[in-house]
Amino acid sequence: MKILVTGGAGYIGSHAVVALLEAGYQVVVLDNLVNGSVEAVNRAAELGGGEATFIQGDVSDRALLNKLFAEHACDAVMHFAGLKSVGESVEQPLRYFENNVAGTITLCQAMEAAGVFRLVFSSSATVYGEEHPLPWHEGLPTGTPSNPYGRSKLLVEQLLYDLPVSSPRWQISILRYFNPTGAHESGRIGESPQGTPNNLVPYIAQVATGLRKSLAVYGNDYPTVDGTGVRDYLHVMDLVEGHLAAMVALDKRPGVNVWNLGTGQGYSVLEILRAFERASGQEVPYHFAPRRQGDVASCWADPVKARDELGWKAQRDLDAMMTDVWHWQQANPEGYA
Repeated sequence: MKILVTGGAGYIGSHAVVALLEAGYQVVVLDNLVNGSVEAVNRAAELGGGEATFIQGDVSDRALLNKLFAEHACDAVMHFAGLKSVGESVEQPLRYFENNVAGTITLCQAMEAAGVFRLVFSSSATVYGEEHPLPWHEGLPTGTPSNPYGRSKLLVEQLLYDLPVSSPRWQISILRYFNPTGAHESGRIGESPQGTPNNLVPYIAQVATGLRKSLAVYGNDYPTVDGTGVRDYLHVMDLVEGHLAAMVALDKRPGVNVWNLGTGQGYSVLEILRAFERASGQEVPYHFAPRRQGDVASCWADPVKARDELGWKAQRDLDAMMTDVWHWQQANPEGYA
């Protein structure tokens, strides 16, 4: 089988390339390199023991997609391409709707024209909003996301639900992420933010290596164990293994199916920081800053549905996540640059 991985030169996509190649799939990567690197694809191919065809381009480019599907007989698509910063989405909402929503529409149009109807979509736990008690499970109604990033993911989910109504040929898995972190255990691929990191753990890693002076902890007055925000962190390799399980399940589960990918355990910002200090042996300076617009106090998953229906469960613990990030950061202090 041949799989198109959109955003396959990015953090999660490159780890998915490794897992797909190791499982014996052929891989085509489409990435516009806004948040990705060709070097990540090359290293992922080496780690996966195969080859990945790389095509530079955007999911919004219909002509390019038509050409891609004409030249490569893809059986399914793993769709990672998209903008992902909560804070940036508040500042640039139109850019997020254009990229994440309109881009997915164009991708699905090109898939339909090419006769490709199997899709695994990278969604987000933000679609639950803030109204529900924790942990969040798939039986909850979607809420009102607190930021444009979350609303863009919710809009895509809603349009995907309409596709099997129009044609029963569509088979779609929607995976609601919580907070991916970690890196491949080899230290060869990992999260390589361009500019200032938007995510917590890469920022901590850069402070630990002296690239940045101090970690800004946004908010210390939340109703949590220590006043800082609580999130469900899971290892990126566990995450991509969940994608493979969801893709295999497409044939047995027609229509649209939704699964959480999380550990079911929440950790505060300060708990993550202390875990990184244990893994690295480095002290990480930090200071408190005001809350960021669009952030929620706490969220963590109920992962039981993925366990029962996909046979998937996160296997790597918090110490493994932080250790792998530290190995990646030490070996690649400037990322893929």
